[in-house]
This record gives sequence, structure tokens and C-alpha cells, in this order.
Amino acid sequence: MSRERTALGVVSLRRFPYPYRAHLAICSDLDSTPDRHAYWEVAEYLNTARSTRLGEGIDLEVGNTIYFDMPPHQFAYWNTDDAGRAMVRNLIRSGHVDCLHSFGELATTRDHARRDLDELARHDCRLVVWIDHSTAPSNFGADIMQGQGDVPGSSVYHADLTCDYGIEYAWRGRGTSVVGQDVPRRLGGVFQVRHPVESGMTVFKEFTKGALARVGSRKYAMHGTNRVLRRVSLRDGRPVWEFIRANPSWRGVGSGATADGIADVFTTDVLDRLVVRGGAMILYTHLAKPRRPGEPFQAATSEALARVATYHRDGRILVSTTRRLLDLARAHEEATVSASIEGDELIVECEAPGTGEGLSFYVPDPTRTRVLLRGQEVRGLRRDRPDHTGRSSVTIPWPRLEFPSS
Repeated sequence: MSRERTALGVVSLRRFPYPYRAHLAICSDLDSTPDRHAYWEVAEYLNTARSTRLGEGIDLEVGNTIYFDMPPHQFAYWNTDDAGRAMVRNLIRSGHVDCLHSFGELATTRDHARRDLDELARHDCRLVVWIDHSTAPSNFGADIMQGQGDVPGSSVYHADLTCDYGIEYAWRGRGTSVVGQDVPRRLGGVFQVRHPVESGMTVFKEFTKGALARVGSRKYAMHGTNRVLRRVSLRDGRPVWEFIRANPSWRGVGSGATADGIADVFTTDVLDRLVVRGGAMILYTHLAKPRRPGEPFQAATSEALARVATYHRDGRILVSTTRRLLDLARAHEEATVSASIEGDELIVECEAPGTGEGLSFYVPDPTRTRVLLRGQEVRGLRRDRPDHTGRSSVTIPWPRLEFPSS
């Protein structure tokens, strides 16, 4: 049967899987986590509805980070016992540990990196997201994080090994106070009348970053575009996707990046702004940095996390792991979409990287639409009702990750 090509205007990509209007990843660096028990308790509380030591779980989808070579008394892969290492591997395989937070402060040579990557590969544990850590020598960042991991000839050069292993995304220290990325840059929501001096300084710093971006600063270029990710080359020429993290606390990106700081970030005002702007945001935080050791979350923190869970359940903000947010953002960045008519059906053809999970397409009639991803028909296509814009859509299913039982 012949196909008649139609205008692409019949079909367009929806920004997020139906019915969501924004996308959020809570990207917590594991710094200061004392042991495997605390590591598991936080993950279980965030990702399940189980009764935990921290209270009734909020049943979201939140990833975690891992590193290997750290000083004693800090949880890390080589610092824990066999049970702890097995736990980390299970969480990597389930997708709930999705970021490599450098190789750690004590990883100072290429052999350290090779040993750590070999351990992951030996257990079929694959991570694609890299996050620089503090002053770790293995960092990729040159202008903020001062690493040497991508400098050929340095003692800790490993970018070739790490990228060949599978790392595709890299965070090199760039943080913003802007609520929501992949939308026009706005500073609204950061200034607080109750804290005029400190919040005013935070606004001024973010304004300055944008101004420097406009005059050509390479360091602050991502602030100017307010894109969540961009293609870059490491210093050895290897290509990766760099991403930016956000923390819109009135205290500032770094000062608000703690468990207690969550209460200042996940306010109704900030969450509503994220929804209205239709942005994606990867939150920069450290959930293992509480005010008092042994008590990870204050009541205000738990209330703020529960608030996020409500926005997710109500279909306003999709909450996912960092890797899944980046995969979806990249799919949108690289996707090409065409449409044609075959009989009384609309055929949507999409070329995009990855699994296509979560890609939504606005179409005139979901009941008479088929979707082909890289030439293969999508099975189980979800047919959606009209959303807040009044338009109907079809969505490639976005399955929830399954959290391990132990």
C-alpha cells in the first residue's frame, strides 16, 4: 500500500511522557555516607512505599552515586564489606545507582581507575554517567573541579578507559540556581523577601554567570543557553555529553545542597514554577549530609520530599533517575520525526537513540496512530487523552524501575 507523505506539522514531540509537564531527577552525591546501612536506608525510603527507619517510603524513582577509593570511615565500594559491595552491584543492575562519582579522592593513578572499571565490568555492572567529586584527581573538569583524568600523560589519565567502558555523560562542576533547564532562563523564585541579603547575593551570582556567558565565557556558556546537556570534547578529544545540575535554594547552589537544604528547594513555589515553565532539572544535593549525624532527614526535609511525591503522583512532575532524564533529553536532542498516511492510519516514524522510552508524540487521533522507532513498530503504544493543551498524544511506555528486595 502506498504512503502519502504529510506535513510534519501533523505530528510533534511532546516534551515529556504524558501526562507530565516537567521532569526532575534528584541527583545526590554520596559524600559523608557513613556505611552501607545508611546508604540502603536512604535508597529504600526514596524508592519504595515500605516502612523504613526513616519513615514510610515516598515511592519515587531516585538514583544514587558510588565511588571506590576513599579515606576510611566514608562509605565507598572498597571501604565496605562483601555484603555492601553486593548491595551496590544489585542497585547498579536495577538502575538505582546510576552515576560514578569519580573514582574517589585516593584514586591517584591510572591503575586505580583500571582496577575499578575492571571490577564493574567483571560483575556486568554498567554505568554511563560520570560526576566529578570535590578535589578528586580523576575528575574531568578543568576550570571548576581541577581534575586530570582526561589529560594524556598525567598519572591518573583514564578517559580512554572510562569512555570505552561506557561513560557517555559527564558533570564537570557546573551548577545553576535557575528553576528548570531546556526552557528560557529566568531568575524568578530565587529571591526571598525573608532573606533579602543572602538570596539577593544568590540572584546576583546567577545574573553574573549569565552576563559572562553572553560575552563569550567558556566556563559559563551552559548558563547562557540554560540547556540541561550539550556535546563537548574532553581534553583528550573524546566526545561526551556534559550536563548541568541545579539547586534553586535562596542560600545558593552549594549552600543548599544538603539534606536540610531540600526543605528550601522543594517548596510549592519552586515546584509550581518548574511545572509552569515546563523544564527539566537535575537537582544537585547530598542527602547524606544532615544537620546531625544519625538523623538523615529533619521533618521539613521529609515533608518537602513527600511534596515532590505528590506532584509526581498527580502527573505534574516526572521524577526519575539522572541517567533516565539524560537519556530522554538526549533522545529529544537527536530525534527526527516524520509522518505519513497509510489507509486510515497515521504512521509516525522516529529516529532517536536509546530505547525510546517516554517519547510522546502529539497526534490528531491516537486510536489511528502507529509509531515506528528506527523502522520497528512500537508494541504496547499508550494512547493518551488530551492534556492541559487540549491535544492528544501517543507515548512509548515509560516502565518504572524495579527496586531490589535487599
